[in-house]
Amino acid sequence: MIKKGRFSYLIRPALYVLDLAIISLLSYFFLTNNLIHIACFVTFWFILSISFSFYEVYRFTKLIRIVSLLFKQIILFALAILSFLYLIKSEIDLFVFLKFFILLFLVLYFWRISLFFLFRKYRSITGSNYKKVVIIGANQSTKRLQDFFNEEIGFGYRFMGFFTDIVDKNKKGNVKDGFDYILSDNIDEVYCSLKELSNSDIKKFIEFCDANFKTLKFIPDNKDLFTKNLRLNYYDITPVLSLREIPLDDPLKSVLKRGFDILFAVFIICFVLSWLIPILGLIIVLESKGPIFFQQNRPGIKEKGFLCYKFRSMTINSRSEESATRNDARVTRVGKFIRRTSIDELPQFFNVLFGSMSVVGPRPHLWRQNEMYGTKISKYMVRHYVKPGITGLAQARGYRGEIQTRDDIVNRTKYDIFYIENWSMLLDLNIIAQTIVNIFKGEEKAY
Repeated sequence: MIKKGRFSYLIRPALYVLDLAIISLLSYFFLTNNLIHIACFVTFWFILSISFSFYEVYRFTKLIRIVSLLFKQIILFALAILSFLYLIKSEIDLFVFLKFFILLFLVLYFWRISLFFLFRKYRSITGSNYKKVVIIGANQSTKRLQDFFNEEIGFGYRFMGFFTDIVDKNKKGNVKDGFDYILSDNIDEVYCSLKELSNSDIKKFIEFCDANFKTLKFIPDNKDLFTKNLRLNYYDITPVLSLREIPLDDPLKSVLKRGFDILFAVFIICFVLSWLIPILGLIIVLESKGPIFFQQNRPGIKEKGFLCYKFRSMTINSRSEESATRNDARVTRVGKFIRRTSIDELPQFFNVLFGSMSVVGPRPHLWRQNEMYGTKISKYMVRHYVKPGITGLAQARGYRGEIQTRDDIVNRTKYDIFYIENWSMLLDLNIIAQTIVNIFKGEEKAY
């Protein structure tokens, strides 16, 4: 059996690298041999591509859309370079400048179009790099989408069947049967017809797909249905609504965040933990017997377990799956100080460096808390769509520590989901700054 492509997430970063290499070479031979100027040109391309979503191209994106994005990007890039050269008062040979951009457009156009057809051919021949999909519902729109999946093999979708309560000899089963099938056959994407499903059914599928990390999309019978939180795409002529767009699903943004995490973690480890570990370790050991570090298995991204590190702040006990409470007898004297100042969390920068955590993200809860809230708190499991963080938006807004009421976990979950769906580097920096301010101000639940 041919495996699904495991390296799809590398495609977009590879496109960036190759495009920037092409821009750098053409700039060197046509415009300038000044490496600083070339670095500026590359930076312009990078900023424009993020601002205007140049690389937001998916397997269902039409060729005309790719060409349109390239043309817009080239025009804006030309204006940026012209403005830059004018500001530094560099001489501009308009004929050479024109040749540069025509050649750049032709090279990128040929490269991008070739890649478009190459991927389609690759998927058609090998059957790899595919997504397994099912459709919930049976009507004219779902039939068109089914035909698209079956006929356009090059787009990389493998249609596994449809589920409907309508009598149909070709269906896999009723709507309720779809839940078990999605899990047992490891389905990647679920397409639900809004025309056939009730509001109750739609809610069940949203909660089910959130809890099991499945991509959920809707097939509307009326394009006026969607709101600002839904994105409309077309698979051939069939409109499809995406329920949730997660910024960190973009490989480039994910690489950007990972690069920041590594730099930040290396800085803290070298300039803080290098001297803090031996000093604090000695104090911890002198006060109570046991190791310097406390490690505990916690759920991470996609609910995969990882060992979360902390400075030990409690005496050795058998109640490690219980959160600390106010005046908890297990907490040592030095433990009270390092918990109040969040110093106990600093070893988690090793988790960040190793890749199991991020500097900013939803805090990793206990497995027991996942069991308690996973099915009771709406969208709770969405927290696991990204790596857990040392700090997060919920913690920066005061929702940290012991969960005393239902509102505590509900609000924490709301802030976590807002962070996941609205991530930006600026938001991360803001959360880090707010966390530092909170540490110096003191927090009521820091115990």
